Amino acid sequence: MAVPAMFDQQTPGDSTERAYWLARACELAYKERSFVEAQAAAWGFGEVRHHETAFTAPFPLEDTQAYTMGGPHMVVTAFRGTEPAQIKDWLTDATTPPWPGPAGVGYVHYGFAEALQSVLPTVREAIEELRTDGQRVYFTGHSLGGALAMLAAARIALEDPKLAADGVYTYGQPRTCDRLLAAACNKGLKDRVFRFVNNNDIVPTLPPEPAYTHVATLRYLDHTGKLHTTTPLVTGLTDKAKGLTADVFAPASDGIRDHFMTSYLTALEKNLN
Repeated sequence: MAVPAMFDQQTPGDSTERAYWLARACELAYKERSFVEAQAAAWGFGEVRHHETAFTAPFPLEDTQAYTMGGPHMVVTAFRGTEPAQIKDWLTDATTPPWPGPAGVGYVHYGFAEALQSVLPTVREAIEELRTDGQRVYFTGHSLGGALAMLAAARIALEDPKLAADGVYTYGQPRTCDRLLAAACNKGLKDRVFRFVNNNDIVPTLPPEPAYTHVATLRYLDHTGKLHTTTPLVTGLTDKAKGLTADVFAPASDGIRDHFMTSYLTALEKNLN
C-alpha cells in the first residue's frame, strides 16, 4: 500500500495507516499555529484549538503545547514533545516526587502530571466543543508529548468516561506511571493504547523501572524499520545491538537518532509501502 494522500477519518479501529497519520499529527505539533491550522484544514479538520502554558523556574520545562483539531468523523489532540537533552535531565532526576494518579489510582511522574494539568482543562473544553456528532476521539504525542497523551487519556477515561478516547497513539514515549495505574489503563483502555518504539530510542527506557512502567500495547520498529506487534527478548536484544554507541545521549548516537519524530515517520512509511 502506498502512502495515503489524505487523513482517513472514517475507518474505525487500529491500522498502520492510522499510526502513520497520527504520527504526522505529532510532527505537526512542533509547527507554528498558522501552519498547524492550514495543514489541519488540508486534512479535512475544519476547526483547531491551541493549548499552551508557560512555566517559570525551577520547573524543568519552558512550556507545554498541544492542539486539538476537529473534523466530521474525528477529534484529535496532539501534544508536542521536547528536546532530547532537556528530557534527559528531566527524566533522570531521582529527586522528582510522584504525583497521585487520576481518580486516586496509583501515581505518575510529577513533571508529567504538572505539565498535563496546565493544559488539560482547555483540552477537555475543546473536545466537548468539537465533538458535535459523536466523533471518535484520539490522543497522540511524541516524546514528552506521548506521556501527556497517555496520561490525558487515562485521566479522562477514569474521571469523565463519556469523553474516553477511542485510540491513543504514542511515539518514543517515556515511562509515565506505576504498575497500578498501568493496569487500570490496560483494562479501561483495552485495545485502544498503542505505544510505538523505534529500535534503540533511549527515551522509552526512562525513568527507570521499577518505580515507573509502561502501559500496553507495544509496537516495535526494528533496525530495518519493520513493524512488529511483539518483540521476543532474544530477537529484540540482537536487533537493538545494531547501531549502538557508547553514549546513548550523544547527538549522533542511535539512541537519539531513533528518537526523532522524522525517524518514526520514515519507518512507518516503509510499512505502508
